[in-house]
Amino acid sequence: MVTEEPGEIRARMPQSPVSEHTARAWPGWFALFGGLALIVGGAVWASNASSGSGKFAAVPIVAGVLALAGLTPVAPGQARVVSLFGRYTGTVRETGLRWVNPFTKRRQVSTRIRNHETAALKVNDADGNPIEMAAVVVWQVDDTAQAVYAVDNFVRFVGIQTETAVRHIAGNYPYDAHHEEQLSLRQNAEVITSQLSAEITARVASAGVRVIESRITRLSYAAEIAQAMLRRQQADAVVAARTRLVEGAVGMVRMALDNLAEQGIVDLDEERKAAMVSNLLVVLCSDHATQPVVNTGTLYQ
Repeated sequence: MVTEEPGEIRARMPQSPVSEHTARAWPGWFALFGGLALIVGGAVWASNASSGSGKFAAVPIVAGVLALAGLTPVAPGQARVVSLFGRYTGTVRETGLRWVNPFTKRRQVSTRIRNHETAALKVNDADGNPIEMAAVVVWQVDDTAQAVYAVDNFVRFVGIQTETAVRHIAGNYPYDAHHEEQLSLRQNAEVITSQLSAEITARVASAGVRVIESRITRLSYAAEIAQAMLRRQQADAVVAARTRLVEGAVGMVRMALDNLAEQGIVDLDEERKAAMVSNLLVVLCSDHATQPVVNTGTLYQ
């Protein structure tokens, strides 16, 4: 279940029935040499003994086979989840050749850092516009017992939950903000990425997975509306540029009139001020070079 609070998005997942603890394991070299010695000794005994006592030679051979069956190699970046008759008995993380109960089942789990990149998902943003969004998550198995027993396949689980989080985040924010206080997918990438990491972490925690980092790798409008949205963005950019240009021009005109009045260079009435303002705004806001016009008369003729 996903719950939302102001400024926060998180998911509540069921608690795992087990948690990782260390299994009983011993150095395996003693078992290796001891098992080989028992098998060789039993074979020699069977070959040299009489028919009556030769049947007891099977005892050291069986013991040697059991000793070798308990050997468990553990490579760096791997762990062995040990269970006995369906009951979890612990995890072996210490690297090297280890020996455990030969009747146990030992499942190998990688604890290396992994990457998962989602496909380009077509989703609707908060405004209902179709967009394409993809993300990459860097993750690692933190609790091997939960990874094995809490979910069917923890690798597939991480992939599905990552895609679910991406779809949920995309549906909660618009692609572009309509006012300054609003968060958007394009303008607030860092905040959205933090929200995405928090939701993925909450979703995969019950599987014993730790999220190291997540990033949005692709964000664009869907192909069917990309051209229309591009024209809208261009129009918004033109309007914003014109607004900034007009604000600057008005400030320059005000400064020119104030300087002329303070220094007493010329005394302008309201009509001449209006004409000067009009000329200055045309010069400052025009897209093309202006052509000067020489007035040989007066303003009133």
